[in-house]
Amino acid sequence: MATTVRRTVLTLPAAPVGAANPLPALRPLDEVHVLDEHAKRDLPRDMARQIGYEPLRTLLPVRILDGYGRDRAPAELDAIVIENDRLRATVLPGLGGRIHSLHHKPTDRELLYVNPVFQPADFALNGAWFSGGIEWNIGATGHTALSCAPLHAAVVPAPDGGEMVRLWEWERLRDLPFQVDLWLPADSDFLHVGVRIRNPHERTAPVYWWSNIAVEEHPRTRVVAPADEAWYFGYERTLRRVPVPEFRDVDRTYPLRSEFPGDYFYEVPAPARKWIASLDEDGRGLVQTSTDLLRGRKLFVWGAGRGGRRWQEWLTEPGTVGYAEIQAGLARTQLEHVRLEPGEEFSWLESYGPLAADAGTVHGDNWPAAVAEVEQKLARALPRSAVDAAYEAWRPSADAEPARTLAVGSGWGALEALRSGVKLPGTPFDESTIGDEQVPWRELLTTGALPQPRRVAPPGPSLVSPAWRDMLETAPADPLTEYHLGVAQWHADDRAQAVRSWERGLELAPSRWPLLRCLAVADQEGGHPERAAERWLDAFDDLCQERRDDGEGWTAATAALGREAIEALLAVGRTADARSVWARLRPRVQERGRFRLIHARLLVAEGLLDEARAIFDAGFEVADLREGSEVLNEVWARLADGPVPDAYEYRMRPGS
Repeated sequence: MATTVRRTVLTLPAAPVGAANPLPALRPLDEVHVLDEHAKRDLPRDMARQIGYEPLRTLLPVRILDGYGRDRAPAELDAIVIENDRLRATVLPGLGGRIHSLHHKPTDRELLYVNPVFQPADFALNGAWFSGGIEWNIGATGHTALSCAPLHAAVVPAPDGGEMVRLWEWERLRDLPFQVDLWLPADSDFLHVGVRIRNPHERTAPVYWWSNIAVEEHPRTRVVAPADEAWYFGYERTLRRVPVPEFRDVDRTYPLRSEFPGDYFYEVPAPARKWIASLDEDGRGLVQTSTDLLRGRKLFVWGAGRGGRRWQEWLTEPGTVGYAEIQAGLARTQLEHVRLEPGEEFSWLESYGPLAADAGTVHGDNWPAAVAEVEQKLARALPRSAVDAAYEAWRPSADAEPARTLAVGSGWGALEALRSGVKLPGTPFDESTIGDEQVPWRELLTTGALPQPRRVAPPGPSLVSPAWRDMLETAPADPLTEYHLGVAQWHADDRAQAVRSWERGLELAPSRWPLLRCLAVADQEGGHPERAAERWLDAFDDLCQERRDDGEGWTAATAALGREAIEALLAVGRTADARSVWARLRPRVQERGRFRLIHARLLVAEGLLDEARAIFDAGFEVADLREGSEVLNEVWARLADGPVPDAYEYRMRPGS
């Protein structure tokens, strides 16, 4: 059959993502992939330089997604199916362009780990993320802020005269447009993926990219890559060179032979073909390969320990098969960012498809023989020259204009295109996509002033790039403009000026809590926790007086600000004030798992250990538990001598 592209609907048990957190993300969420400074001393010079290049200081202008829960109900998800007589790929354009499934028809085999549910969890740079399939991670170290966001999607002409699917968006953390072209030739067992990242600015940009592939994990699953060494990151915030396949007397290429989660970034020799494969006990599975620009390859394992198993259940359903991740990136490790010069672009081609190798050789004791066997089978199935040729064939098509719209992403790219006048062949950001969040900024662009809100509500998102900051500086200095200007100055690391802007806005602001909260963060970051706690308390008092209803927006603001206020007050021993904040939260907020944990911490601070223990005994789930967080272990240690129950064990490293 000829390759076809069609829209469909996928029905899954799903937990809604919920409202975005309206508080500006002045700091990154806790990121586990961070090195201690002394750990960089023994790294190769180029790796150390790229690890230190432009780390995120904030998540601005992106908003945090933490409004999801654990209650799932059947939901219809828009999907795109790309299909020939060999493969069927199912894509979710509304969820970061995730490839949900890659099914090989002749063998009736699913090549990916397919999550049977949609369950957000706190793994993305901005919170909500979900497991399974193939995801496109762009922005900075971690899972992309677009994990649960819509992308633009359209049909475009393929290099072979057929149709291919283009996904594109404007990545806002680094202010860069990108595209992912999914091309499935009519007679191919391999899905080709052409990726392009462009820098339309007059400044150098830090770039991060890792294609993340979830594969089923069984006792005899083995991951093979052309490397004899790897850089191991094990959540102790160290990076060390280790041998492959055995490390500490265990063959780590079998995901279930590790106890704790860990990353293995393979040291693939520069001249070697770039590929990675996950193969089962019969030597069958998925292989991913690419042109040479995508140099990095990685294996992530959850391990067989209690914490890893609990996370696996948390991200899907108990009783379902687990998964590991094989990945491919622009750098050797995910801690690095790569420079993209002004006006330049990165582009490459990846290929995904089935592989069958001799099981005895793949699972034998001779690692070089296993690598050679997989490489030979890959060369027969898809020669290296064929991948290079597919890339050269695709490049002219990368500029082809969309022929048929399949899905619509955000309006932020259209706003940037309107501001800058940049022309990006192949990835149009049409002004018709501008929505409610972008409208005030379009008015600033056209009139020089931000419009005053028509009703009392939490402020909308801020824009922080240099061009928008310049416009805010020349706009009329009303309180709302001073608020957004301070956020932009904070993002530029001009913290003293940000504080001055917020203080000026506070003098005349009818709505004081957004400015007080920003000043509280500045006080905390500046080493003034007592003053910060007082400002958080004042901000929460003001919010409670101002909120108009129990709608989604006000509820999200109250929950987010209340959580920050309680944690700040507890940190300085103001237990009674923390209790007063807790008492003013709505019952439906207090009932959330996150807030039941906060209540347990409050009870511990009040010396009511039996009541705190009763919360744990009754059971609760913290829907937005952050990857790497050990807060449940820490609170449990105050309440009991024994190990934390399995339901609360999410530790990703050995305990102290």
